[in-house]
Amino acid sequence: MILDIKDYPTDGVITLRPLRIDDAPGVFEAVRESLAALKPWMSWAHDDYRVEETRDFINRTIETWEKEAAFAFAITDARDGKFLGGTGLNNLNQEYRLANLGYWVRSSRRGQGIAPRAARLAARFGFERLGLVRAEIVVAVDNTASLRVAEKSGAHREGILRNRIFVREKILDAVMHSLTPQDFGIEPKL
Repeated sequence: MILDIKDYPTDGVITLRPLRIDDAPGVFEAVRESLAALKPWMSWAHDDYRVEETRDFINRTIETWEKEAAFAFAITDARDGKFLGGTGLNNLNQEYRLANLGYWVRSSRRGQGIAPRAARLAARFGFERLGLVRAEIVVAVDNTASLRVAEKSGAHREGILRNRIFVREKILDAVMHSLTPQDFGIEPKL
């Protein structure tokens, strides 16, 4: 699926767009800035994180976009295009028309409402463009920042899932939240 710039999800404050290989330096800088916040929750975040890992990740996201298997977005400032973080839909289940929705925002821009905005824009993209009927936000029970984002995005808390997330060698319980088309006043496509 190719998105034209006019089709990029935006609310006038942030814009979501597919990652590009020339984003690598900005993404790498944001990850390095945010390692302390990311490491407890993201297996890929580690002290020796290198720009080559960023390039590899971006190349994989480009491939998954082309295959329509996952949709990773750069969260950018709608005014100046600066990279603010990432969001996306992955683990798509075509049969049940649902996907996992994740997000992260660089540390210097946290607390500004960016992640809830991004989550809502990504979910709306899934409902309107992909025909999803459910976006799931699965957050480790101790990840208070991400739990607040899920709540602020308007996602519905559904319960605790035992042994749901692996982070490095840890198995963690997680809180399931969901967004549906009805949360946006959209009638689900049959």
